[in-house]
Amino acid sequence: MQALTAAHALEPARGKGALHGNAVSRLRSLIVTGVLAPGARLNERELCASLEVSRTPVREAIRTLVQEGLLVARPNRSPVVAALDAGETAALVDVVASIESLAGDLAARRITGEEVAELGILHYTMMRCHARDELPGYFEANKAFHRRIVECAGNPVLLWVWDLLALRVDRARYASNLWPTRWQKALDEHGGILAALGAHDPAAAASALRDHVKNGLSLVVRSLAEPGAAQAHPPAERIPAAMLDVAKSCMQDLAALPALLTARRGGPQKVRHKTKPDRGRR
Repeated sequence: MQALTAAHALEPARGKGALHGNAVSRLRSLIVTGVLAPGARLNERELCASLEVSRTPVREAIRTLVQEGLLVARPNRSPVVAALDAGETAALVDVVASIESLAGDLAARRITGEEVAELGILHYTMMRCHARDELPGYFEANKAFHRRIVECAGNPVLLWVWDLLALRVDRARYASNLWPTRWQKALDEHGGILAALGAHDPAAAASALRDHVKNGLSLVVRSLAEPGAAQAHPPAERIPAAMLDVAKSCMQDLAALPALLTARRGGPQKVRHKTKPDRGRR
């Protein structure tokens, strides 16, 4: 009876925790993607209606995002979305470039074929999103791509630091892909990173990741340091239909990877059955 009472007592707490987490996630997304622009004033009543929650989860979410540096609290006034600072963003670029470079070096030494395949699927997912002008989907796959490389490095401290900084660098990373030419170059650079990791080349992987981070985020830093040079971001241009067809074809090929990897784990006999050269030698 006591256990049942305790379980019922936990339900409201769990519900409140879920509401808080959901409100934080959705409000953070609105800021990262620029829906809530830097300097925008937050109206609690409008946020409650938009997020479909009461004022308590909204206020808790605001406090959380103030701690993360995405919002600025003001005494007796509504909080506002924090502006991206050129100096802070430049400092983040240096640190994140170093972290991801180290991750590339370590990952290239120990990455498995299955992990390379996972990164390949994320890469072609980004190609598909780019072809469809789906920046939110691209951003999600891009973040997963970079985080997976850090995971493959096998260093939990490195992953912890990366996660800690990711909350602050997400806005700059999202903004960097609003330039059509940069978005296409980012895709090309991802291909180079993937090739270096697949070749188990630590130096090439480290260099490719360092350059990739600096190329993208430094563009944002320049636009912040020189406001007059920052024009309104045009919509991303679509890549040719032929490239979209290639991306679709690659996605179809990669869809067969899980079954192939399962067959490999199941034993060498299944692999020989799928390999034509083995039949020719019998």
